[in-house]
Amino acid sequence: MPSTSGGVLYQGLPRRQLYATMGGLMASLLLAGLDQTIVGTAMPRIVADLHGFEHYAWPTTAYLLASTSVVPIVGALSDIYGRKRFLVGGAIGFVLASLLCGLAQDMVQLSLFRGLQGLGGGALMASVFTLASALFPPAKRARVQGFFSGTWGLASITGPILGGYLTDTLGWRSIFYVNVPVGSLAVAVLWLALTDVPVTARHRSIDFRGAAALVGAVVPFLLAITWGGHDYAWLSPQVTGLLVLSLVMLAIFLRIEAGVEEPILPLAPFRNPVVAMAGGLAAIAIAGMFGAGLFVPLFVQAVIGTSATQSGSVMAPMMVAMVASSIGAGQLMSRTARYKWFAVGGVSISAFGMYLLSGMGPDTDYATVARNIVLIGLGMGTVMPCFNLAAQNAVGLSQIGVVTSLVQFLRSIGGTVGAALLGSTLVNSYGPALQQALPPDLVAAVPPGTMDLVGNPQALLNPQTADGIREALARGGPTAVVLFDPLIASVKVALTASLHEVFLTCAILLTASAIGTLFFPNRPLRTTFAQDPESTPHQTEGAPGHPTAAAAPAAGR
Repeated sequence: MPSTSGGVLYQGLPRRQLYATMGGLMASLLLAGLDQTIVGTAMPRIVADLHGFEHYAWPTTAYLLASTSVVPIVGALSDIYGRKRFLVGGAIGFVLASLLCGLAQDMVQLSLFRGLQGLGGGALMASVFTLASALFPPAKRARVQGFFSGTWGLASITGPILGGYLTDTLGWRSIFYVNVPVGSLAVAVLWLALTDVPVTARHRSIDFRGAAALVGAVVPFLLAITWGGHDYAWLSPQVTGLLVLSLVMLAIFLRIEAGVEEPILPLAPFRNPVVAMAGGLAAIAIAGMFGAGLFVPLFVQAVIGTSATQSGSVMAPMMVAMVASSIGAGQLMSRTARYKWFAVGGVSISAFGMYLLSGMGPDTDYATVARNIVLIGLGMGTVMPCFNLAAQNAVGLSQIGVVTSLVQFLRSIGGTVGAALLGSTLVNSYGPALQQALPPDLVAAVPPGTMDLVGNPQALLNPQTADGIREALARGGPTAVVLFDPLIASVKVALTASLHEVFLTCAILLTASAIGTLFFPNRPLRTTFAQDPESTPHQTEGAPGHPTAAAAPAAGR
């Protein structure tokens, strides 16, 4: 182990260089963390400006899919070629993609650029944690993880507020441009301060085929649930063909994973029922919880009619509640050495909060929205540590890194599919809701062609669209001008009904996860490594270790 004398610390880095490296790592993590929360607040204004209501969830889905796919690949490659080049390269890619996002002219371009940003963000996230694990011995690693957790919590709390403020003052494009100076500073510090640390000497097989097959399975499925019921009928050849292709690619993916030395998604841990349940329930819960971050800003800005800044500030209490309940639940689980009822309670509280969201309407006030999402935040913070702890507790020490990565991977997949599913629910339900909300006499009185302008709710967010409706009504004469207010009121009712379907879908997913947690084994949490389960056929024999495996249970407690 490198000496700490003479001002030289871990891995031979001088104290000043190590501190500068830590500053660069934390800046990189802050950059990625802010991006996770800052965009959601601006999305209503983005779709209004780019006229892309039908693609509301695409930028989020593209980012999540890209980052999920690249994380395990970068983790394996960095073991061979070194951490620094992937960390710096990821940060550069993230910054350049952020610049492209700010320049996007339509939702398709923005979604593509967000996918590129996800590649950089995934490489960034994978490299930050593996590099920190390589720089610090286990005894010091828990303290470093505390700094990282604090940085992520700060980003989660300030991101929605900052996103709303920038959107209202400088425009939505500034939420991407702000990444450029912060990211450039992080790149400069890491490039100058960081000396690459030793890497694994042995050659590692990279599961490129598995990653490609996974993308080949997920992308057609996402397209099917996005296009189904809107662009094409659910039973159309286009949608059914995509679903069949997804199933075929899934079968190919599973076959590949069963035969490679180091799969992107290890299948053997699924033989352990606790690990399988933890991963599956975490994926379902995350899919349901995505509704709050993605669609509450839309409700607040379009239905209630507040600014982006106010919608950002209403999201901040949820993040505060999530961080606080996560810390509190971790302490209580450490004292009780149990996790099951924390999981049951956390998912149930979130499901109840989502159900309350589904009952909101145009007359709902700001305080009611805040109350509902605080409940969701309390539930999210309580349940999220449970799934990792349960999976870690069910396997031996050598398997902790594998199952932790597995649960995180499935959570990411759940979030990706959830974002696409909820976006499709929003778009597909708006048209029928608008037809139901429009009184027949109003439809008959509106001049021909004007109804096309309310085919999506952008008039609630974009003043130019609203002015276009006024001008179209004015061409119909003085009697038609007075139809503007009831027409906009009908649009608001239709959007409210669509969001009701979204939040109700989230509540159903969370309820399903809560029911599943009732069958979760309630094994006592181990207090020492001496209590590790013996190696059994349920566990992966000789699975590769993980740099943070030894510290994972301590961090969870």
